[in-house]
Amino acid sequence: MQPYRMSGLSEARKRLVLLMQQLNFGRIEGLVVRRGEPVFEPSPTIIREVKFGGDNMPRTEARLQDFVLKQQQCELLRILDEVQNGLIGTISVKHGIPFHAELPT
Repeated sequence: MQPYRMSGLSEARKRLVLLMQQLNFGRIEGLVVRRGEPVFEPSPTIIREVKFGGDNMPRTEARLQDFVLKQQQCELLRILDEVQNGLIGTISVKHGIPFHAELPT
């Protein structure tokens, strides 16, 4: 299986990856998924975590046009495929990549 590249993603998936990179640390809550794609209308709630004395700037990757996605980013994309039509309750983001997700059952 070939790795996912940013350039090969749909616009909605690119927006989700970029959002996580810009957030760096925090959570995305209430992300609607339709036909396996993240939906931003209605907008999910974005909670930014601020680390005192730490790096709170967006990830440097957020400025790149193309790159190979990390394993955790690919796993989140597979979860979008599995959910198809539904909701991801929470995506926790650390260092600009998804750390874990909470899915309603």
